[in-house]
Amino acid sequence: MNSTNRTVVVTGIGATTPLGGDVASTWEGLVAGRSGVRLLQEEWAADLPVRIAARVAVEPGEVLPRPQARKLDRSAQFALVAAQEAWRDAGFTAKAGEDVSVDPDRLGAVIASGIGGVTTLLDQYDVLKEKGVRRVSPHTVPMLMPNSPAANVGIELGARAGVHTPVSACASGAEAIGYAIEMIRTGRADVVVAGGTEASIHPLPIVAFGNMMAMSKSNDNPEGASRPYDADRNGFVMGEGAGVVVLESEEHAKARGARIYAEAVGQGISSDAHHITQPEPSGSGIARALHHLMDASDLKPAEIVHVNAHATSTPQGDVAEVKALRKVFGDDVDHMAISATKSMTGHLLGGAGGVETVASVLALYHRTAPPTINIDNLDPEVEADVVRGEARALPPGRIAALNDSFGFGGHNVVLAFRSV
Repeated sequence: MNSTNRTVVVTGIGATTPLGGDVASTWEGLVAGRSGVRLLQEEWAADLPVRIAARVAVEPGEVLPRPQARKLDRSAQFALVAAQEAWRDAGFTAKAGEDVSVDPDRLGAVIASGIGGVTTLLDQYDVLKEKGVRRVSPHTVPMLMPNSPAANVGIELGARAGVHTPVSACASGAEAIGYAIEMIRTGRADVVVAGGTEASIHPLPIVAFGNMMAMSKSNDNPEGASRPYDADRNGFVMGEGAGVVVLESEEHAKARGARIYAEAVGQGISSDAHHITQPEPSGSGIARALHHLMDASDLKPAEIVHVNAHATSTPQGDVAEVKALRKVFGDDVDHMAISATKSMTGHLLGGAGGVETVASVLALYHRTAPPTINIDNLDPEVEADVVRGEARALPPGRIAALNDSFGFGGHNVVLAFRSV
């Protein structure tokens, strides 16, 4: 089936995050404005300059069978937990083929990770040094591969239309979902399971990010450390987990009587070509991604009433994003309720776009914008309507939301969703 005009919809959602082990508990935490950031209790963290992070609320070993979990890196464990929930939520009862409502040759999987199996790599290197050659796990390579989460989801669900792993730092999860939208729109697949995952809470990544001065060192106030848009923000807090959506052609979804959460309108992608870690300060690269999105879709600025912002809590990035929104939308930004959910989940790196897509879709579905917490003193350069303090109702009618994701290397991805 070849077409470039197929409407794509969201029919299933799944997540495991610092706020909860599933979508319902995660959404409840987001709406309540609850922080998932905690002081790290592991012995290895005691002497680090950064001793806070946002661990998942429910360990994947409590959900997955032990024989399966022990052969998977933590990032793949998260991806499987979220993908299984999304698959069930979409109404599928078995893997493709066994569930006759989906053809395995028409099912794809696109699961991204910014860093991949870093904990497996580092832990097994420690095993090699301390215990010798024979003790290194034979599962090490398939566990540490960045495509391991996508491959395992594809195997689990029986996806044969293609399994892909975009790697674009903190924009990875959003890019995966954008790629999945195009797989359906262009006729490669009828259904695609897509999202992002990350599991990098380990001393080396924490120390490395900390030495870059990118992470908050507010060890005495973990729950208040992630503070996007606050004038006194001092860096992001690392989180972990996964967010996954089931995308489907509207025709396929309606034919099987699926519930539709929202329309996946499309994506806009650009690159800054500016600096390996710093965003282009005027937001011009982000603005190009927004322009691409608007030019390639029928979306109108007046429809956009909500933005789930990338807003990591870094001084440069938070402001550049707002500047870009102003460049593209002008005064229309004034009616966009902006939420920075990383204030609660921390920054899930390659998993952020997946979790924040789930949040964006639910914001439309429930007509509710989650709050941004920990803003005591709004940065005067943030000229936008930031949802603060408590969740806010979104208006009736046909409305749309944006999910912004940006990554080291100058990767810019913007996704758009619309109510149905």
